[in-house]
Amino acid sequence: MHLNKVVIAQDRFPATDAYPFNLPIIQHTNTIDFTSPVTVFTGENGTGKSTLLKALCRRCNIHIWEGMHRARYKASQYENMLHLSLDIEWADGPVPGSFFSPELFRNFSQLVDEWAASSPGLLTYFGGKSLVSQSHGQSCMALLEVLTTMSVAGHAQFIISTHSPILMSCKNASVYDFNHTAIERTSYEETRHYKIYKEFFSNGV
Repeated sequence: MHLNKVVIAQDRFPATDAYPFNLPIIQHTNTIDFTSPVTVFTGENGTGKSTLLKALCRRCNIHIWEGMHRARYKASQYENMLHLSLDIEWADGPVPGSFFSPELFRNFSQLVDEWAASSPGLLTYFGGKSLVSQSHGQSCMALLEVLTTMSVAGHAQFIISTHSPILMSCKNASVYDFNHTAIERTSYEETRHYKIYKEFFSNGV
């Protein structure tokens, strides 16, 4: 374990009526404890999972892989300031890391495929397989195996924002549900996504 805890200091918010400081989970969650090598953030779109994760990366000086920045209509002036209201508790000091959004991974994967069309040897650096094929749903099992293996080894820590009940099932993972006023720790069997899958496989459409 590297990161033990994050504290959201509401008293340092520059505003409470603008994104991301107007998100309920940001206003009503005080602390998040990281007690296992794999932590999963789950919840509906727009609840603040990726927003908090990216702010956490900024606060920890973890590199955020980003694509081209585009102008947006009425973007919040506070959008990239949440990290200034986070306090971090490390186990043994900061460690290097990276944040890779699914959108950027998809674009990067497609670009690598284009390069590999003229230089197939390039894929050697990516396990000998197309990254596009590894982004398909069935590849979640391969990722789950990697997460389990590396978490047992004890030298890596993962914080993942996902809708996938397969990834949530990672052994000993801590699951935090963003579908409430404040972030709540839960079991993956209690998440909406797991229940939907279970209902479907039990009863069909």
